[in-house]
Amino acid sequence: MIRKSKKARKHFLAHKLLCLVLLIFVYLITGATVPFMRFPKLRPETAGEFDPSAFRNGVPGADRAALLETNESAWEERIRLMARARERIVLSTFDMRPGESTMDILAMLLERADKGVQVQILVDGFSGAIRMEGKALFYVLSSHPNVEIRIYNPMNPLFPWKLQGRMHDKYVIVDDQAYILGGRNTFDYFIGTYTDKNVSRDREVLIYNTKPGSTETSLWELEEYFQQVWNLEVCKPFHNDEGLAQKEKVKEQRALLEERYVQLKEKAPELFDMEWDYVQHTYEAGSIRLISNPTGIYAKEPVVFYKLVQLMKEAGERVVIQSPYVVCNAYMCEQLTSLKEAVPDVKILLNSVENGDNFVASSDYLRNKDKILNTGIPLYEYDGGISNHAKSILIDDDLSVIGSYNLDLRSSYLDTELMLVVESRELNQELGGYMEEMEADSRRALPDGTYEVPEHVTVEEVPFWKRAAWSVVGFLLQPFRMLV
Repeated sequence: MIRKSKKARKHFLAHKLLCLVLLIFVYLITGATVPFMRFPKLRPETAGEFDPSAFRNGVPGADRAALLETNESAWEERIRLMARARERIVLSTFDMRPGESTMDILAMLLERADKGVQVQILVDGFSGAIRMEGKALFYVLSSHPNVEIRIYNPMNPLFPWKLQGRMHDKYVIVDDQAYILGGRNTFDYFIGTYTDKNVSRDREVLIYNTKPGSTETSLWELEEYFQQVWNLEVCKPFHNDEGLAQKEKVKEQRALLEERYVQLKEKAPELFDMEWDYVQHTYEAGSIRLISNPTGIYAKEPVVFYKLVQLMKEAGERVVIQSPYVVCNAYMCEQLTSLKEAVPDVKILLNSVENGDNFVASSDYLRNKDKILNTGIPLYEYDGGISNHAKSILIDDDLSVIGSYNLDLRSSYLDTELMLVVESRELNQELGGYMEEMEADSRRALPDGTYEVPEHVTVEEVPFWKRAAWSVVGFLLQPFRMLV
């Protein structure tokens, strides 16, 4: 009887533990998904305040622009700009993780901070928790008196309804000299040439201010946006404790970063040349304006998507949209249909599912591709062998739009997002050339489910299990696709 009683108690405790685990699981899943199952509608006042004509003025301004099309150029311009900082550097990124290019950037920031430059680093809470917590490399910067790191909406499983609020912005500001804005995260996958096995193509735009000290530059619009996010209640300090600098592991990492800086100057002395003339390496630009989503952590009205569509509808000749993947709801498909009706020459460039690196988005795209094709906009699926992470729009021959916004539900309704609209015919022409190259290596998806495939394009072979998994995940995903 005693043995039976002990066995019964163990069974009862195991049952209670299982129930507790299931309860916690349901709590987390419900809290993280249910609040976001309804898509907020655009408010009339948001629509009423947008003026597409404000994005063109036809007159050269204080700012000049250049594309950073390669991972190498992204690395070079970060080093070159940071070397010129005299007062402050701002780095905002969705994802920052240890790696070779990150070491280079942190080495530059540390050296500048040692020289009295004020450094502010803003990182999303997911990356902060997964990539930065417990790593002495980042404590070197966070413990520095001239550096402050803040985390946007730190991960806290006790409040699952806050977990979906992510900051997707990526930019660098140096003094009032220049800024870089686009889609690159801060690690080797996107920056530098330290590896050729796990990389992605991406794009940024560099804006150089020819009139420092003036109010004419678009830099102040980005600065105002940064301050708004930086001062949000949900942005929390990341180990800003000077005492950490005395830890042995932190001292070791600091020594490595100091040596890294010396190596950088020896490896690429041209990046430290203060005589570098940005005017010779940038294009003349007119109006430069920022488009952004609301900055809160909960579901938001689709401001960036709406404004981009309205801006594209003003096109007189052509619109080319480039996004890594496409995930749309009924409202977005309706708006894209109306765009096609307003501007006949519209196309979308995206990764093929075989070429892309987002399994979940690919699963949804395969299941809902017919709805996107029904908008009438041609879809060109890129099969160039390396996933393309760039997010850009060409409008006629003068407007170029570059930033962090993916044409998907998460970027439209959940994340903070930034897109920069640059009026410059030369920049537009260069961007158009890159898009034409991408289209040349793409196959066109046809409404009947078949493709027009250029002779030179080879589609990667995908195993049966992966195609089956796409199908299964695409089906299971439908109640939760607002998170994609």
